[in-house]
Amino acid sequence: MTEVVLAVVLGLLFALGTFLVLRRDVVRVTWGVTIISQATNVYLVTMGGIGGSIPILGHGGGGHGNVTDPLVQALVLTAIVIGFGTTAFALVLTYRVYQEHGTLDLREFGHEEWDGVNR
Repeated sequence: MTEVVLAVVLGLLFALGTFLVLRRDVVRVTWGVTIISQATNVYLVTMGGIGGSIPILGHGGGGHGNVTDPLVQALVLTAIVIGFGTTAFALVLTYRVYQEHGTLDLREFGHEEWDGVNR
């Protein structure tokens, strides 16, 4: 039952992230990429196995059944930290684009570039 709920949540997160990436606003695109990266982290944890016992107790005690792989959780923790840094950098770049152009609409950037070529 838990796997079905996680699959539905992952589908919704990927759909929301894709919806936001396809928007014209740069801030929404940034948040869409962030949501997709976090959904990827949840997917990796799910594929690593959510059942099983704690690795430290499972090795010494013996007979506790399956042990959850700690490598996946360590990799996802690293990915979360890198994701926060990347998101902060993308938001700073978005603010800089707003300062430079006065808008966050991607379509207006295209017209601005086109007008610059014709001059």
